Amino acid sequence: MNIQQLLLDRFKQALGKIDAPKDTNLPLTRSTRPEFGDYQFNGAMALAKTLKQKPRDIAEQILAAVELDDMVEKLEVAGPGFINIHLRPQWLAQTLSDALSSAHLGVDKETPQTVVVDYSSPNLAKEMHVGHLRSTIIGDAVVRTLEFMGHKVIRQNHMGDWGTQFGMLLAHLSDKLASDQVAETALSDLEDFYREAKIRFDEEEGFADRAREYVVRLQSGDTQCSQLWQKFIDVSITHSEEVYKKLNVTLSRGDIMGESAYNKELAGIVAELKEKGIAVEDQGAQVVFLPELADKEGKPAVYIIQKSGGGYLYSTTDLAAMRYRSFDLGADRILIFTDARQALHFKQTEMVGRKAGLIREQTTYEHCPFGMMLGSDGRPFKTRTGGTIKLADLLDEAVQRSATLLAGRESDLNDQQREEIVRKVGIGAVKYADLSKNRTTDYIFNWDTMLSFEGNTAPYLQYAYTRVQSIFRKAEVAQDGIKGEIIISEPQERALAVQLTQFVEALQQVEKDAAPHVLCSYLFELASLFMTFYEACPILKTDVAAEHRQSRLLLASLTARTLKTGLELLGIETMEKM
Repeated sequence: MNIQQLLLDRFKQALGKIDAPKDTNLPLTRSTRPEFGDYQFNGAMALAKTLKQKPRDIAEQILAAVELDDMVEKLEVAGPGFINIHLRPQWLAQTLSDALSSAHLGVDKETPQTVVVDYSSPNLAKEMHVGHLRSTIIGDAVVRTLEFMGHKVIRQNHMGDWGTQFGMLLAHLSDKLASDQVAETALSDLEDFYREAKIRFDEEEGFADRAREYVVRLQSGDTQCSQLWQKFIDVSITHSEEVYKKLNVTLSRGDIMGESAYNKELAGIVAELKEKGIAVEDQGAQVVFLPELADKEGKPAVYIIQKSGGGYLYSTTDLAAMRYRSFDLGADRILIFTDARQALHFKQTEMVGRKAGLIREQTTYEHCPFGMMLGSDGRPFKTRTGGTIKLADLLDEAVQRSATLLAGRESDLNDQQREEIVRKVGIGAVKYADLSKNRTTDYIFNWDTMLSFEGNTAPYLQYAYTRVQSIFRKAEVAQDGIKGEIIISEPQERALAVQLTQFVEALQQVEKDAAPHVLCSYLFELASLFMTFYEACPILKTDVAAEHRQSRLLLASLTARTLKTGLELLGIETMEKM
């Protein structure tokens, strides 16, 4: 149940009774301080000019018209016309009880949509590097949340498995195999393999011509060349799958829809745009001029769909992918996660696609850009020598640092359990440090910050979850075996209760804006409020009345389930002990 939406619906009905315009803005926000209630409605001031009345007078009329007695303890007009809303403790308690008895934590499933999500998308000519981290984990967190909310999600891993560089790589692989190497050995380090091929392309006489010949053969469907290409793809995908497993993301081989999948469609796309007068020839290339994006001098933006030599570009492939996703897959929404530098490209792609009818009118096309991961120097994150950091190496280092961090902590865990916790903490720290930042901003990668047990970090939240679990072990009771009713009498109980009811609001914002940092902020605040509640409201002390003990165990149980579910939606694993 979304309390915010429920309140909005009631206020909308009230505004109808006082003859407010139907399109009146409904500004309802969470209160920033407890004395101002739990929510605050600020619609009266927006209506003052329209109704030609004082905001406070309008607020009083809204108060008289709104029907909230079942869920609200007190409504009051404050300041120039704010309406402070204090939720009824008994209503909060019943809402939380309903959430406890629900397998879905009281989160209602949305009207299902078909959502196609394009994320990760590594280039199979190289191993995944740190530049692929954000697309992969942000996309995966959004996908998990969309599925939790009841939507049909179709993952599309738009891998770069085509293009002129493959001629160079296939020629090099062919020579490796001719010298009795097997593909898996030759491609064991894709970075080295690519580097060797590039050196030969730049320096070895005749190799560049052979590479171009392989491109032609590959594009014409030559059997031997296609077999070489398939070997390269298979080994490359295996590299990516190993990274996905380490990262705990949900992408599988079946989600791959590489650039090569659209090859047969590209000529038709160009022909269709030319036939409709959208694309024209310019200096031998086929281009679309976009006057809507003209520069200061009035020159239209140029969107090339076929080079003068006949080759196709990312733009052509993206248009084919758009049509496939909208028409063949029946997408209501298309979400694409790439770095912000590609924002203009996708804006142009949507404009061209809509002009050409390559996307259904009801399908939304949402490019979800993200900022860059930076080093301490404020530049793109690199090795100390300036090289690209392999994503697999970064994750291995995270686990090693986690092992060092946890080595000195006393516990009764065996080696296998410690190893599992070390992995979960290390990988979780890297993921959460990224996901907790606003998707659109750059952020500085810092090992010490992300592995800290203080502040808004994965280790803090994982530890908070284990602390709640320890309460049930000490109480010697199973979470699903707690009987009794929730009683909200203390301020700390109330603050925790209100936060628990707002889980669905956080999820709906992630769903709407593809913004996992909202869920991270929610979970951090929930964990912090629980710690405050735990200190102020004893649970296991002998002088605590039985009904309050049971009530507080129920609040702890719902907190644990919400933390665990929220972290799972972010792709971060929890543990029962730490």
